Amino acid sequence: MKLKHHLSFLLIACLLMACDNKQATNTSTSGIAKISCDESFQNILDQEVQIFEYTYPDASIMVNYTDEASALDSLLHRRCDLIITSRDLTKEQHDLLQKQGRAYRSRRIAVDALAVIVNNANDIDELSVEDLRDIFTGKVRRWGEVFPTRLKRDSIQIVLDQSGSGIVHYLKEKFTQGKDFGNSISIYAQNSSEEVFKAVTSHKNAIGFVGVSWITSDMKATQLTMEQRVEDLRNNNEVSLIDFTDRIKVMAIRGDDQIEARKPYQAWINDGSYPLFRSIWAIDASAGGTLDHGFYSFLTGVIGQKIILQTGILPAAEPVRMVETVK
Repeated sequence: MKLKHHLSFLLIACLLMACDNKQATNTSTSGIAKISCDESFQNILDQEVQIFEYTYPDASIMVNYTDEASALDSLLHRRCDLIITSRDLTKEQHDLLQKQGRAYRSRRIAVDALAVIVNNANDIDELSVEDLRDIFTGKVRRWGEVFPTRLKRDSIQIVLDQSGSGIVHYLKEKFTQGKDFGNSISIYAQNSSEEVFKAVTSHKNAIGFVGVSWITSDMKATQLTMEQRVEDLRNNNEVSLIDFTDRIKVMAIRGDDQIEARKPYQAWINDGSYPLFRSIWAIDASAGGTLDHGFYSFLTGVIGQKIILQTGILPAAEPVRMVETVK
């Protein structure tokens, strides 16, 4: 009886050791990686994670979608080693990592456009950067002060995501010189880009700001099987024109020195004629040979860049070849 108990104990111990060894295995294509990402990029990163985990079945990418400030805080306080944000580290943040003995690498992986969306009941089709500046500074508060419209008496309701998000940071830098928005304007904060989208669909006087990937409609690539998607990414270097959902209206925006307003199609982001664009950065402080580093390399590699192209924005490295003309 004692021998049987002894053998059982050894068997359990061996199984536990095997489990521990399996959990401890962490390579560039296996193990568990915890990363933090600005929530406005969720539609993009979800696609990257799906393809990566399908390609490498032993890999598990756990993403915390949060506001940009929290993502940066997670990196700087060692809660994760890889983050996706709209800006690179500052010198102070770089110095902090250096004091921690952590080397890091960063690369711009995409150029995203900020889409300006309004309710379909809004009969205004375009705005200028100056119009947006007047809205955010409180110079105009009703739609009729912007343009003759059937909504002329309706107050302008600005709908934004979380206060620490990259979108809010971008809008402040663009329109209020980095200062807080005025108390006189009507701003309705939501918890996510998805909630911003829903709020605009249900309020006729709302104006919202989201990343382009939130308004692209019926992406053909996502309708394929995973096997077909991977094959397409490996062999196809073209992308068809990606249009926008008809559940909301996407405003054409005219820059301060431009005559013609543009919508945030990839071609207009590419040539700079759409004026509201920002970068997406991958910042990695992990050790080489880890899954975090492997996923970072995937994001910046050919397949990762092609995935970005299919979401409606511009990859930073992979050249764009449009096969349809933007109308």
